[in-house]
Amino acid sequence: MRGLICGPKLAACGIVLGTWGVIMLAMLGIFFTTHSAVLIEDVPVTDEDIHQDTNPPQRIYDLYNKVGYNCFIAAAMYILFGAFSCCQMRLNKQKEYLVH
Repeated sequence: MRGLICGPKLAACGIVLGTWGVIMLAMLGIFFTTHSAVLIEDVPVTDEDIHQDTNPPQRIYDLYNKVGYNCFIAAAMYILFGAFSCCQMRLNKQKEYLVH
């Protein structure tokens, strides 16, 4: 069958991982763009960002937004991965019904 790359178990695993990745990264993206204080350790802040800037909170908020957008981009990639896995699952189901 054309386009069939992985088996049904791997496709099901891909669907589960894709779903989990979308949920987790979307939530992280939301929390980063709302500037959650709990996630400050995950923001790439340097000493220059804090000491040499005249408006330090704005610089840190920009870094929070940057990390949040990166999480949304990664979530979009997981959507594509999940869609690919769904297509593979569908092709595997079609293969079961073919008569040789």
